[in-house]
Amino acid sequence: MKSSIVRRIVKAAALKLKPLMKLILGAFFDREFLRGRHFEDGFSGYIWGFHCIWTRNILRLEPVCRFPISHRAKISNPMNIDFHVDDLNNFQSPGIYLQNFSGNIVIGRGTYIAPNVGIITANHDLVNLDQHVQGENVIIGEGCWIGMNSVILPGVTLGDKTIVGAGSVVTKSFTEGGCIIAGNPARVIRKVV
Repeated sequence: MKSSIVRRIVKAAALKLKPLMKLILGAFFDREFLRGRHFEDGFSGYIWGFHCIWTRNILRLEPVCRFPISHRAKISNPMNIDFHVDDLNNFQSPGIYLQNFSGNIVIGRGTYIAPNVGIITANHDLVNLDQHVQGENVIIGEGCWIGMNSVILPGVTLGDKTIVGAGSVVTKSFTEGGCIIAGNPARVIRKVV
């Protein structure tokens, strides 16, 4: 009984502090990323935001970013990524690596990215390994699920509702969607829809 009363008091106080917390976060992040389900329906966005300020802006464990992202996630160029603000949770997964120096990464709404996933838009130049070849965009449809330890290579397009099995290496596009792909190289295991 006592703990439920304390919980209600803490929640009421936190609700009153939301505008102040959003104002503080707005000094560090683009305001367009401070909305959506993680800020309006709960507090996870605020927690991620303040944690990001501590690890990226104060401790400088990783470069500063325009939206809240875990210091354990790597994005080469945050300007070359397109996603819906409701999917901010994908950038809290430990070990994700989004290499998008010269190519864009588009992540469809409702897609989930597991820990240790790599999405690559450009490979090294085989003649001069110190350079990268021109990047190719990677496009992931809506409602996809990218399993843990998977790698998606340059130029790949995944249709809506594509599930990538854990540990897969996706070397080609699966634009039809509605399927489970797995393996190295990934191939269609079965249709989902």
